[in-house]
Amino acid sequence: MPMKDGAAAADREPVAGAPYSWFRVLAVLLLCLAAAERGEGQAAAGGTRRRAVDVGVILDRATWLGNVSWACMEMALEDFYADARHASYRTRVRLHLRDTGPSAVDAASAGVDLLKNVRVQAIVGPQTSTQAKFLAELGNKTSVPIISFSADSPSQSSSQTPYFIRTAWNDSSQAEAIASLIQKFNWREVVPVVEDDDSNTRFIPDLVGALRHVGTRVSYRCKIHSSAGDDEIRGAISSLKGNWTSVFVVRMSYQLALKFFRIAKDEGMMGQGFVWITAYGLTDIFDVVGSPALDVMNGVVGVEPYVEDTDRLQDFKQRWHEKYIKEKPGTKLNGPILSGLYAYDTAWALALAAEKARLLDSDFMPSETNNGSTDFERISTSKASEKLHDAFLKTTFPGMTGTFHIQDWKLLSTNYKIINVVGQNRKVVGFWTPGLNTSGNLKTNADLYTIIWPGGTDKVPRGWLLPANKTLKIGVPFKPGFGKFIQFENGKATGFCARVFEEVIHALPYKVPIHYEEFGDGKGESNGTYDSLVYKVYLNEFDAVVGDITILANRSLYVDFTLPYTESGVRMLVPVRDQRKKTAWTFLEPLSADLWLGAGAFFVFTGLIVWFIEHRTNHEFRGPPASQIGSVFYFSFSTLVFAHRERIVNNLTRIAVIVWLFVVLILQQSYTASLSSILTVEQLQPTVTNLDEVIRRGDYVGYLNDSFMPGLLKRLKINESKLIPFNSPEEYNDALSTGRVAVIVDEIPYLKLFLSKYCHNYTMVGPTYKFDGFGYAFPRGSPLTPEISRGILELASNGTMAELENELYGGSGTMCPDKVDSQTSSSLTLRSFLGLFMITGASSLLALVLHVGITLYDSRGHLVIACSQGSWHGSLAILSKIFHEPDNMSNTPDTDETVIANGDPIVESPWSMSNHIIENFDSYTDTGSPEEEGTPGREVSNQDPGPPSFAYMHSEG
Repeated sequence: MPMKDGAAAADREPVAGAPYSWFRVLAVLLLCLAAAERGEGQAAAGGTRRRAVDVGVILDRATWLGNVSWACMEMALEDFYADARHASYRTRVRLHLRDTGPSAVDAASAGVDLLKNVRVQAIVGPQTSTQAKFLAELGNKTSVPIISFSADSPSQSSSQTPYFIRTAWNDSSQAEAIASLIQKFNWREVVPVVEDDDSNTRFIPDLVGALRHVGTRVSYRCKIHSSAGDDEIRGAISSLKGNWTSVFVVRMSYQLALKFFRIAKDEGMMGQGFVWITAYGLTDIFDVVGSPALDVMNGVVGVEPYVEDTDRLQDFKQRWHEKYIKEKPGTKLNGPILSGLYAYDTAWALALAAEKARLLDSDFMPSETNNGSTDFERISTSKASEKLHDAFLKTTFPGMTGTFHIQDWKLLSTNYKIINVVGQNRKVVGFWTPGLNTSGNLKTNADLYTIIWPGGTDKVPRGWLLPANKTLKIGVPFKPGFGKFIQFENGKATGFCARVFEEVIHALPYKVPIHYEEFGDGKGESNGTYDSLVYKVYLNEFDAVVGDITILANRSLYVDFTLPYTESGVRMLVPVRDQRKKTAWTFLEPLSADLWLGAGAFFVFTGLIVWFIEHRTNHEFRGPPASQIGSVFYFSFSTLVFAHRERIVNNLTRIAVIVWLFVVLILQQSYTASLSSILTVEQLQPTVTNLDEVIRRGDYVGYLNDSFMPGLLKRLKINESKLIPFNSPEEYNDALSTGRVAVIVDEIPYLKLFLSKYCHNYTMVGPTYKFDGFGYAFPRGSPLTPEISRGILELASNGTMAELENELYGGSGTMCPDKVDSQTSSSLTLRSFLGLFMITGASSLLALVLHVGITLYDSRGHLVIACSQGSWHGSLAILSKIFHEPDNMSNTPDTDETVIANGDPIVESPWSMSNHIIENFDSYTDTGSPEEEGTPGREVSNQDPGPPSFAYMHSEG
């Protein structure tokens, strides 16, 4: 109706209204054209005309990851362009989604379609490594960046695929975090359990390298195909149960992981003693699957990138949940998984890079025309893609997961958090940072929070378990000759080696079932050498070898040895003989020739000193020359037995004699002790002292049969034809005692056992050739090796090992000394008594000097008169008379006795003594009338009030 009314009106005023209507229409058209021109001018001047940058997205919308990531990318662009800071941006990123499913071929086809038909400047989102491998090659050919926030890098290096960029943290840093956690608990062996696809192409080498760096080995890898059924998974779990290792690192998809842990729990591998560590990616399973995963993964420890829980992140999670609930009603997800946050930051980074690239219209033109025969060859490239690639690599901004920064074509890694599944919850128990490694705090070094391990215990598992229903098969060597070390009787091993092993096994905090088997043929012979027995461990025919197995370098190439539990080294065993020789002149041996001569010289010297001092005042040292010489020698040598009878009257002589008697006493006692040793103590010396002597003489050398000795002796240049093997201590004794061999070369434990029985006839000599002693052999990497080694150290520290050794050697190990140590000369030398001789010589000379000085001082007046006369002959004569003539003024005991014996106790005055002296001198010089000799009046007629001088009396003669 309105239209009809309007039409009628128009019809009623066709002429009058026509000019006005046409004018209005023309005016509107003019206004529109002006506005359009003004808008184009403003766009040219201000740059507000927006340029679309096409970006392809390849996802599998049938997966949680695909759906979550797509929603996050859409929200990222909405948030980016709604931000007032980006309102003036003249580029707009447009996403072109291709839902390809998991097929790598479909992903490659979608990539070709996007590049050829849509002419995208970048492709985002190949979810798997297989898809990324194809698309990375496509990006290299077309110079179009291929950006993935979930797939690992392909097998080629970054330099080979420069257009493939990962906007998620790389696996290398994750491998370091896992290795640091394993090092924290000192686990030495780990088994990776991974999905058999391209996602682990780079992760496994990175993990193995990181574990090797912390001293942990990977001896076994368990791979499970993504399409594996329950039976295949159960078989893989059975193979894990058959290994000693109980520490596993798991990395697989959600679906396969849920199935794997469910079967592992049914097989009893989620109990106490096991350790399960999940890599990043699998930790998202709890957000995706929820309770089913938590029920079967209790006690699991996982690592995932640390994302700070900011207000911006909380707001985004809430908005994302509202958006996702509308699109996917009934979803179990409460928020985006970590890969979704990476997708959000990737879209945001693309929007920033598109603006920073300053793209021009000419950049979008094809740079070259290809007329290839295939669609792949007809894809054109443009400068816009290369500019976008370069700008994207330089883009940095604060993202949802932290600072977004690409380094080496990967998102720069920072920190990881360590989570622990406990019940229906996940709790953070620690962190990993490049600076602190594993710690309970992000900024300081601290202990981890308590971890609840599988089985509900907080006790840290030791990292290995005995395989299910496993009894260790222990090889025992056949050793009939030295049964005290090892012997197999009635299905049981006995002897020192077996006792030490069982002491250690019983001390372990867990039970280790063992079963012994002898390495023999059942007919009294061995099945081979010790090397053959050790090689059986390498072939897994034995789980260990217990016996007198020497630790050797060539054997350690095939097995691991515990610490040695016996003394180490190789020495020679030789007979000993008594070197004592008893002859008529044996009594001279205690003192060396120089000591005999020195002692004799001091005897004579001391006698002369005593005679010189005593002969003026002591009549026992006077008389004819022959008598005086005899007195000198008799006195000096009689002091040797303290039988001298001469009386000493001078104090200086007494001092010299006392010192000399002290020296004689020491000399006598030393002589007596040395002579007793020579006559009574055995002087046992080895018949051979070194192997060079044996080689030079061409003697035969014995060794223990089935040992490594032949190789050692050949290296020591001993002719093989001179080697004779033996099997028992009795054969050793027989060969050495009969002279069949000159020496036995063997390890010290065998020799000590031999000497415990034949101690007095043999000894160990020569250098000790270094070897590591006896040890127990286990397979390479066996966790029992360090356990047994620690047990051996404990036995050594608590004294148990010493008790077992005393039982082995019968307590005589320390009672049979090494006889070569006492092979020293028993003769005493002059050097040993040089100090004593110097003391007695100095004291005797001092006494002599003092005596001479005192005598000269007392006669100084006479000497002065003699010297004043100028006759040196007279001076010498006076000196001679002073030191030669007797000093009768001294009241010697003999003189006193003579006076008493006369019966005339007349006390002589000094006058009368002087008269007597005058008479004596006159009797020698005056040959006059004999009657004057007995005339008493001569004595009375002397009226000189003082006695004549001694010099005058001598001058009279």
